[in-house]
Amino acid sequence: MSAPAAAIPHIPVLLDAVLAGLSIQTGETHVDGTFGAGGYTRAMLGAGAGRVIAFDRDPDAIARGPSLVPDAVDEGRLVLVHERFSQMDRALEERGLAPVDGVALDIGVSSMQLDEAERGFSFGKDGPLDMRMSRAGESAADFLNHAEEAEIARVIRDYGEEPRARAVARAIVAARPLTRTAELAAVVRKALGHHKGMKTDPATRTFQAIRIHLNAELDELEAGLRAAERVLRPGGRLAVVTFHSLEDRIVKRFLKSRSGALPGGSRHLPEARSGPPPSFEKVAKPVSPSEAELHSNPRARSARLRTAVRTDAPAWDQQGESKQ
Repeated sequence: MSAPAAAIPHIPVLLDAVLAGLSIQTGETHVDGTFGAGGYTRAMLGAGAGRVIAFDRDPDAIARGPSLVPDAVDEGRLVLVHERFSQMDRALEERGLAPVDGVALDIGVSSMQLDEAERGFSFGKDGPLDMRMSRAGESAADFLNHAEEAEIARVIRDYGEEPRARAVARAIVAARPLTRTAELAAVVRKALGHHKGMKTDPATRTFQAIRIHLNAELDELEAGLRAAERVLRPGGRLAVVTFHSLEDRIVKRFLKSRSGALPGGSRHLPEARSGPPPSFEKVAKPVSPSEAELHSNPRARSARLRTAVRTDAPAWDQQGESKQ
């Protein structure tokens, strides 16, 4: 079955800042690790990239790709890859496309996924309790209807940073079986209390937590950062957009470690053993959306961009040692 027709082109958050961080030069090869609706890819090509390799684990996003970026696939300027961005190093090597000049990652659920009720990501639109980015594996309904109450509470606490996670989990178990997003949202709102005029819907944290758990998003982010480190050439640029503190903390810690920004010693604490040579430099201060962007796109309110430049040092492995 053919993919649905593309809607009005989506403008991704912090687009100008991402392009500035990537500093695209004519003819370069860049990676869009989270293709989604193709916003970053279109902008990269428009900025002069000779080729963009776009990854997405969502088969729908890849199927829509040729219509979202007309002619680019046929012209060889766009390579669409149905794969997690954490696998970009393997996928690029297999295609003879590594190293690359830049990598952009826009973490989390895409606007396209949120806008499609049948994907089950949004509490604002009723749909089946799904939330699977790849359309494979355990769904939100599977998890919520079969997991132990303690496990549901742990997920909501750890990935949603919900202080009343136990109360929410108790309410979910009492309301089982749940099959629709509207049902889950109503259960969470009742458990936490909800009234018109609240700045943030009480269901926000629970939906975020379940989505992150089902799609292993934090593990994917950590692996994706290491993969980007391996595929970027010396002088290559990394730009990562996150949408909540759990994601931003991972990116901040990764760049701090890889740039050698470790705490120094003191008379109470001996100086840490020197580690591998820094694999990133020029780590910029985080960038947040302007008031103008927030006005035009409220979903950008929690977005944060971090950028850095790859050095010529070897990539680190998971233990923080230089690769031989």
